[in-house]
Amino acid sequence: MLRPVSLAPVLALVIAGCSQEPEPVAPEVRPVRTVTISKSATGAPVILTGQVQAQDQAALGFRIAGRMIERPVNVGDRIKAGQLIGRLEPQNEQNALRSAQANLVAAQAALTQARNQFERQETLFRQGWTTAVLFDQAKKAATTTQSQVDAAEAQLKSAHDLVEFTELKADAPGVVTDVGAEPGEVVQAGQMIVRLARQDGRDAVFDVPATVLRSAPANPVISVHLTDAPNVTAVGRVREVAPQADPVTRTFAVRVGLDNPPEAMRLGATLTGSMQMEAVPIIEIPATALTKANQKPAVWVIDPVKLTASLRNVDVLRFDPASVAISQGLDVGETVVTAGVQALRPGQQVRLLGAEQ
Repeated sequence: MLRPVSLAPVLALVIAGCSQEPEPVAPEVRPVRTVTISKSATGAPVILTGQVQAQDQAALGFRIAGRMIERPVNVGDRIKAGQLIGRLEPQNEQNALRSAQANLVAAQAALTQARNQFERQETLFRQGWTTAVLFDQAKKAATTTQSQVDAAEAQLKSAHDLVEFTELKADAPGVVTDVGAEPGEVVQAGQMIVRLARQDGRDAVFDVPATVLRSAPANPVISVHLTDAPNVTAVGRVREVAPQADPVTRTFAVRVGLDNPPEAMRLGATLTGSMQMEAVPIIEIPATALTKANQKPAVWVIDPVKLTASLRNVDVLRFDPASVAISQGLDVGETVVTAGVQALRPGQQVRLLGAEQ
């Protein structure tokens, strides 16, 4: 037979357990590494790759159109002043020259006849044996034929020039850097036949981004060296900046005039150039400190008294894999988290593992 069991002690234990309050949970403290903000004033060098070009280049072409029958020079040839570069087929121009010569002979014969007639009329007019009308007609005929002779002489000179224009000659010594047509082709007036690099100086030519142009110092000294031979060096200054950006690369061609470049810096050689930027005070932090808030760059800043983290947006001036230059949003002396940024939340307590400057 079962005996009744008293439940009073059990209920008392349960009620006592429910009446106890839970122990408070201590807030989580995150360990972080930090850096103390300071300003640096080191100018970063800008390094670009370019090539050697002639300081003075000219695209030589014929003044008239025609079929080119000869081009005795090629790329790399050294040219003397007055040396033949190309020749056009001259038959048409020679025929025009012969026609102009014949027209001049005919005009001179007509002039001789008109002058003789004028002299006879002038003698008869003084003696009273002819009328004023016939005298005026003879005078007018002599003047007209003289004008025809002048026109024929001008046409002959023009025909001579056209024959000379069938030959293209160098106007200065230099080196052929490019050719634009081959013998047998029909070329147009002004078309580039040969590009000549005149031997009076060499430039280092670089394609420079617009941001570098805006921040470059005034009249900087550019140091250059051959890319495949760093011991071959030279210096120069900016001589010319292209007024318009390249439509594809959006960069500007900058020509640097080299001072006494070594002979090894031949035309077309690849160069590496460097320019020291002006030293301006900037705030730099490790790249690991950068995060994002409100779709903008941000960093975690530590309150030095409460040791709590707060998120702050910043403006980035320059970014590279190692460091970030900040233009606005941070002040000297503030503490920024550099490790542990992904695990933080606003207002969270932190424990500093180490601070650097």
